[in-house]
Amino acid sequence: MHDMEHDRVSKPPAVLRIAVDCMGGDHGPAITLPACRAFVDKHTDVELLLVGQPAALASAAAWPRCRIVAASEVVAMDDPVETALRRKRDSSMRVTIQQVKAVDGVAAADACVSAGNTGALMALARYVLKTVDGIDRPAIASGLPNSRDSATTVLDLGANVDCTAEHLLQFALMGSALVSAIQGKEEPTVGLLNIGEEAIKGGDTIKRAGELLRAAGTAGVINFHGNVEGNDIFKGTTDIVVCDGFVGNVMLKTTEGVASMLSGFIKQEFKRGPLSKLAALIALPVLNRIRRRADHRRYNGAALLGLRGLVFKSHGSADAFAFEQALMRAYDAARHGLLDLVHDRIDASLKALPGNSAPGTNGAPGSDGARSAQGDITTATLTTAV
Repeated sequence: MHDMEHDRVSKPPAVLRIAVDCMGGDHGPAITLPACRAFVDKHTDVELLLVGQPAALASAAAWPRCRIVAASEVVAMDDPVETALRRKRDSSMRVTIQQVKAVDGVAAADACVSAGNTGALMALARYVLKTVDGIDRPAIASGLPNSRDSATTVLDLGANVDCTAEHLLQFALMGSALVSAIQGKEEPTVGLLNIGEEAIKGGDTIKRAGELLRAAGTAGVINFHGNVEGNDIFKGTTDIVVCDGFVGNVMLKTTEGVASMLSGFIKQEFKRGPLSKLAALIALPVLNRIRRRADHRRYNGAALLGLRGLVFKSHGSADAFAFEQALMRAYDAARHGLLDLVHDRIDASLKALPGNSAPGTNGAPGSDGARSAQGDITTATLTTAV
C-alpha cells in the first residue's frame, strides 16, 4: 500500500469548513438552512459552504462564516443512481462532495453533509473521492441508542448486501476509528453480529470473519469482544457491531418499525378515556424523559466510511434539530482527524496481520476480490438505508 500522506487534506489551523448539500432531503432549504444557522451560531470555529441553487439560498447570503456555492441541479429522493452519476453533473449533492476532494493535498472543505438520496450519495462519493487504500468497499455506519444512555455504532447499514469475511474485518477497523474519533474511546469494543455468542455458530463467512477479528484482536489492532446477538445492540454490550449491509438494513428497519408500533400503542392507551388522559398528564414528565432518551434525532448522521473524504448522511426526513446533529457528527469527525485514524488502523493491520488476513488482500489494494468496486455501484446494493 502506498503512502497516503499526499491524499490527506491539509486543514486550516483555526477554522473547520463543512460543505452542506442544502437542497437534499425531503424538505431542502426549509430544514437545512435553519439547522446551518443554529450550528454556525454555536461554533465560532466553523465555516459552512452552503451548496445549492443561489435563489433558494438567498436568505443566507449575509450570514456570518457562511458562503454560498452555486449548483444548478438537485438529485431527487427517487432519482436512480444512474441519473445522479451521469445526467445531473452540477447537482448540489455532487458539488458538495467535490468540496472535500483533495487536490494537491488541499480541499475546500474538511467534511460534507447531505440528506439526499442515500444510493446516489454513496455512488457519487465513491466515484468522486475513491476508496482508501486497503478498503475494498465503503460502509454506512450510524449510532443506535442503547440502555447505557449511549449509542452502539452499527455497520454496515445497507451499502453492501453481501460481504466477505475480509470486508467485515475492514468494517471493524473503520468503525473503531469512527468511535475513537467521535466518542474519544481509544480502544472501543467490537462485536460480530451472529445468531449466538459461540464461535461455532453462523455460516462460513461469519465463522471466517470471527477468525480474522480474533486475529486482529490478538495483534492489538482492534478490541474484539466476540460474537454478539441482536439484543446486544440495545444493551450496549459493545461499542461497535459489525454485520453485512443486508442484515444491517433489515435490523435497522425492524427497529424503526418496533419503535413506531410501541409509540403508537402508548398514545392509544393514554387516549382511551378520561382516567387514561389524567394518567398521561401525571406521567408526562416521565414520558418526556423516555422520549428524549430514545429520540432518534439525537443520533442522526451516518458516516460513509472508507472514502478519501468525510461524507455524512442525514436522514431524508430530518427536522432542523436532527440535521444539526448530522452537522455535529461531521464536525467531530473532522476535528478529531477521522481520515487519519482510518488510515492508521488500516496501516497497523497490514503490518500486524498475516498477508492473507490483512484487509485489502483479496486483490490489489483498494480493489474488491469478490466483486468489482465500480460494478458494485447499483441500485440493488446501494439501498436507501438511512
